[in-house]
Amino acid sequence: MVKYIEGDHNAKGLRVGIVVSRFNDLVTSKLLSGALSALKENGANEENLEVVRVPGAFEIPQAAKKLCSSRELDAVVCLGAVIKGGTPHFDYICAETSRGVGQVGLEFNIPVLFGVLTTNDLEQAIARTGSSNKGRETALAAIEMVNLFRKI
Repeated sequence: MVKYIEGDHNAKGLRVGIVVSRFNDLVTSKLLSGALSALKENGANEENLEVVRVPGAFEIPQAAKKLCSSRELDAVVCLGAVIKGGTPHFDYICAETSRGVGQVGLEFNIPVLFGVLTTNDLEQAIARTGSSNKGRETALAAIEMVNLFRKI
């Protein structure tokens, strides 16, 4: 018989750090709001939530690593928005940010979730902060992964 192991969305008692970039604040503030709502709605206590603001997406992995090394957290949610422009800067920032976030999770063996939007324009970014809020989805994934890790 196959044994299935899954997490759930019970955030009671979870300690979660959220790293969010200030760049493109019109978008990132809505991602943060969605993430905080999802955590609280699923039982997280405000005293166990810590938000760290960084200048831009490139700084997210550095702050996530510092959080993991200086706090006892169950998960870190990384939020940002990188909107494509006319130069290759977009490609470098997206690649390094995603690589860095992934590396932090592997290094510290806790869920470190990538909720950084990488869109072609502002309209696409804003669309991902409404009813289908990617900050909310990322926080829910973080809760699920913490609970999954506890079962494995």
